[in-house]
Amino acid sequence: MGLNIDYEHLNQELKDTLQKARPAPPSGFVMAKLDEAIGWARKYSIFQYPFVTACCGMEFMSVAVSHYDIDRFGAGMPRFTPRQADVLFVVGTINHKQAPILKRVYEQMCEPKWVIAFGACASSGGFYDNYTTVRGADKIIPVDIYIPGCPPRPEAVLDGLIMLQAQIQQEGYMNKRKALRKQGLKELHGQP
Repeated sequence: MGLNIDYEHLNQELKDTLQKARPAPPSGFVMAKLDEAIGWARKYSIFQYPFVTACCGMEFMSVAVSHYDIDRFGAGMPRFTPRQADVLFVVGTINHKQAPILKRVYEQMCEPKWVIAFGACASSGGFYDNYTTVRGADKIIPVDIYIPGCPPRPEAVLDGLIMLQAQIQQEGYMNKRKALRKQGLKELHGQP
């Protein structure tokens, strides 16, 4: 009473099963690594546009001195035209007369773009509770990072910048590009 086993057939079945179970190398491996490299480069080359309207501007300038050195985070050179900037720093109180100007500055920036609300007034209107003050920059434009304080300490500004860098790294260039392309196509065809 012998077992009649076809070893060749069994070996072939085992090879086929192992081949199916082995994961294929990721098809987007190169693109994923490229996306990581672009994210790393973008987070350390931030060109800022300061939209300074009030007293927080003095504290904003102190971040650039050698003691705090915003340059080590790749955000040292302010641009004085929104067309060359990546990050819009909204610094100080925004009133209703300045709101259209802020919106136009934001629209002039090229994608990808980010906004940091600097201080209590830019974040929530601050202690001004009257008919002339906008209750935060996010009522006019989308804000990515809020830095609280009246005025915020330079350390808080650096923390906000580090949070923005993490957001830029995680966002991914390819995903952002696809989203912008879809948005552009919708706008081109008149879809909301």
